[in-house]
Amino acid sequence: MLPDPNSLYGPLDPAPDAGYENAPPRMGFFTDTSVCIGCKACEVACKEWNGVPENGLDLLGMSYDNTGALTANSWRHVAFIEQPRPAGHGASPADVLGAPVDADPARPVDAGAGPQFLGMPGAQPPGRGTGVEERTDFRWLMMSDVCKHCTHAACLDVCPTGSLFRTEFGTVVVQEDICNGCGYCISACPYGVIDQRKDDGRAWKCTLCYDRLGAGMTPACAQACPTESIQYGPLDELRERAAARVETLHDRGVPEARLYGHDPNDGVGGDGAFFLLLDEPEVYGLPPDPVVTTRDLPKMWKRAGLAALAMAAATVAAFVGGSS
Repeated sequence: MLPDPNSLYGPLDPAPDAGYENAPPRMGFFTDTSVCIGCKACEVACKEWNGVPENGLDLLGMSYDNTGALTANSWRHVAFIEQPRPAGHGASPADVLGAPVDADPARPVDAGAGPQFLGMPGAQPPGRGTGVEERTDFRWLMMSDVCKHCTHAACLDVCPTGSLFRTEFGTVVVQEDICNGCGYCISACPYGVIDQRKDDGRAWKCTLCYDRLGAGMTPACAQACPTESIQYGPLDELRERAAARVETLHDRGVPEARLYGHDPNDGVGGDGAFFLLLDEPEVYGLPPDPVVTTRDLPKMWKRAGLAALAMAAATVAAFVGGSS
């Protein structure tokens, strides 16, 4: 039996639940990190289309990633995670991207053949020059992170001004002209996505290019992605496509491939923006089991109300007993 559709947990279709009649299919993102090349075209496209301010080119001292995290001025963030890659562990990047598995490992790389592998930072896949036995290289896990547009969005539950609202496409948008800068949504987000701008105090995050969606256009980040790592479309179709992609990667010797945020029965009711990962979520800075932070509010208020009634009854009883 499914939970009450008005509850703060369990699967539901968010747009109809928000009151939209004849709502279009829920739209979202599927980000396939196995083909992300870290070009940051999505970050640039997002800034250009949405007028997001420049936030510096910081040298973090530990990565080629120069933005560091999702912020009020970075609605897309391409993370670079460096990992040791021991010999014989999993498939080669060429296999992941679909290059012939039986290709000659001694064949020189064709510089004009285009990107066929993720063997960065070298000019060829790790181990091709020295052999797998002597391989000492590492791999980069790259991931373009974004607001998850949760089915059960705690930021919506706690916003006192109605600045955050659910769109007819099932996404979550902040209306900056209504935001009063209270910051409740920031602490409520289980992913730590929402942030305040220092100059005005208001909250900002990805809108999934709501203005483009209404015109039948693809969000700017997905439009700019050269490898189709970021895919946009009806969420049900994206989930089917993602499941097929995971099966393909498993068949090619990448058993660590898994989906994150796709399950409508998880703690946030599934995400409108979900991911294919090549390692545990914690490696990418994602919570392993996110839960909508307002899930237990009804029970908490009920218990608080009962406690208040009990205290009031005890106080009345004390006065009545003392006067008799």
